Amino acid sequence: MKIKTIEECFPKLKKPIIIAGPCSAETEDQVMQTAREIKEIPNVQIFRAGIWKPRTRPNSFEGVGEKGLPWLQRVKEETGLQTAIEIANAKHVELALKYGIDILWIGARTTVSPFAVQEIADALKGTDIRVMIKNPLNADLSLWLGAIERIHQAGIDRIIAIHRGFSIEGTHKYRNAPVWKIPIELKQRVPNLPMICDPSHIAGKRALIANITQKALDIDMDGAIIETHITPETAWSDAAQQVTPTELKKILGNLSYRSQSCHDKEFENELEVLRDQIDRADQELIELLAQRQNIVADIARAKLKNNVTALQVTRVNEMMKKRFEKGESVGLSREYIKEIYDTIHTKSVKTQINIMEEKKDEENK
Repeated sequence: MKIKTIEECFPKLKKPIIIAGPCSAETEDQVMQTAREIKEIPNVQIFRAGIWKPRTRPNSFEGVGEKGLPWLQRVKEETGLQTAIEIANAKHVELALKYGIDILWIGARTTVSPFAVQEIADALKGTDIRVMIKNPLNADLSLWLGAIERIHQAGIDRIIAIHRGFSIEGTHKYRNAPVWKIPIELKQRVPNLPMICDPSHIAGKRALIANITQKALDIDMDGAIIETHITPETAWSDAAQQVTPTELKKILGNLSYRSQSCHDKEFENELEVLRDQIDRADQELIELLAQRQNIVADIARAKLKNNVTALQVTRVNEMMKKRFEKGESVGLSREYIKEIYDTIHTKSVKTQINIMEEKKDEENK
């Protein structure tokens, strides 16, 4: 995909791109007062506000709708801030274009539906508007990538991915689990793709927003979209995760902005030595994994000969207990060891099953 870089998407703005504004546009006064205070924060270049709010259950506040769009026109005229809203269908696209909205975003609930994304893509044909696409609710890279591809096929090349975390069952620290490996993999697949973070939706609590924003910048995301409200405690939606403009200014002022490279020769030499060590360690690791797979194949043949199943849960539990103990003894967390061995063991079981099926096929010929 030929997608424009972050500099091409925002040619007059400085990185990191910071987008701020209320979760929902509630009243004209609330929108204007928030925008005026945000305008005074040098790092913020774009004003966001929810006009239509997809809600899980009916009879909840679902946004003010079209009547809020003139408010954003006024924001743009009075403050010079660019404007961004969420759209979920073709009618939303039509109205957003009619009122001169600068940037559209597709929300997580919409990204999960290829039909909805395609409807939006069809409505966007012939335009050159910037489109931001949030990751789907569930941790599915293919759905996220598919939504990006559909919008791109409509002729839009100014596309920005938004990482807003994923819904995961159970009680967790965050409202939506970051699962950082998924946005990182997306960037690896589409290197030029601009990506910003939505720390508000990951956090669910304003106290966590600063740390998440810093983490996003540390892995070279291009900016952040942060929900900002003049009186968050009275907000009509997502009150707990919104910050005041004053709090936003403090968050942005305390961030560390890092670059991808450094022109210090001594540093570059040190980094090159360390990278050589990583390369050698990875080479040994790959050779050990290949050796392990050969042993797995031998185990499969031995099991087949003695009519034993590929998966033995008791053995797996015993093995993982030992791996956790060994990992902890050398400073590796249980979570890290589990993630690695989940992948390794899944591959091992598949290998054993394949060998057993191949043998069965040979016997049936």
